[in-house]
Amino acid sequence: MIEVRNLTKKYGLNTAVDNISFDIEPGKIYGLLGPNGAGKSTTMNIITGCLAATEGSVKINGYDIFEQPLEAKRCIGYLPEIPPLYTEMTPYEYLMFVAEAKGVEYEATFRQVKEVMELTELEGVRDRLIRNLSKGYRQRVGIAQAMLGNPDIIILDEPTVGLDPKQIIEIRDLIRTLGEMKTVILSSHILAEVSAVCEHVIIISHGKIVANDTLQNLNNYVSPTDILHISVRGEHDVIVEVLDSIEGIISRETLTSSEPGVHEYRLEVEKESDLRDAIFFAMAEKRCAVIAMEREESSLESIFLTLTDADPAAEAEDNYAAEHEDESDDAAESGEAVDTDREEDEN
Repeated sequence: MIEVRNLTKKYGLNTAVDNISFDIEPGKIYGLLGPNGAGKSTTMNIITGCLAATEGSVKINGYDIFEQPLEAKRCIGYLPEIPPLYTEMTPYEYLMFVAEAKGVEYEATFRQVKEVMELTELEGVRDRLIRNLSKGYRQRVGIAQAMLGNPDIIILDEPTVGLDPKQIIEIRDLIRTLGEMKTVILSSHILAEVSAVCEHVIIISHGKIVANDTLQNLNNYVSPTDILHISVRGEHDVIVEVLDSIEGIISRETLTSSEPGVHEYRLEVEKESDLRDAIFFAMAEKRCAVIAMEREESSLESIFLTLTDADPAAEAEDNYAAEHEDESDDAAESGEAVDTDREEDEN
């Protein structure tokens, strides 16, 4: 659907995007992550044809964005970080204007405007001036204009910036709904947002792609072991003896418990080994009651920091590149998702 190959953007001596390659497959919600200045907005502007590239190519449904811009742009709906709104218009007037500008056929214009207004819940404010709308409703108008023309791909750059918590939840729900009908690319530095709505994550740091995978695979890469939290009622020495006898527990840490007679532990266990049954039955034999047992999942925040932090970044990027080097080469030839070279960017 989208093929990005060896994309580079330079501003004088500064390299904003450094030889990145990746594919976007249909029917998924992608999260494009990166620290401020990482190059994610530049990448999105190039993909949408709003910015020229120094080197590389971008194809949208087979159309080259630089050689066949009209055909390629018809496949994309784009919401920039600052929605391109005419505030002296009403949402209805503005969407009719955008539909005409996009070349939507006259017979389909009224139907499409009605559909996108219903989907973005703008009917109640259709005749109010946009300048009098809240930021949340302005974002909805921006998303609605991106949907006009029935594009296959919706690209949203920081769609929830400046919204209050209720508006953020509403926009996230709207993005999930869009993901059921379209391919969605969501750029954001709000990690909880990406974790909540995206199926696949591309992380950019210093203009390079440092990760391109599902959240589950990234979690497996960043965390070489699993973490298990347990709460047990019984004698501490007996509990420790039981834990030390169970194969697969790498290390244990005693935590502070707020409940009298209950001891809490953080266990580091072998990756993908489910020791819950073994722990439960071993504790039962010693008449120690397991009050709670819960796996600890790596958060997107910890993954993000591991891959983009100043000092660990070089090592993390090189390790990730080494582990995925063969599949990246194969993907480049077959058109599958590609991870670019992840050497540390000296800029």
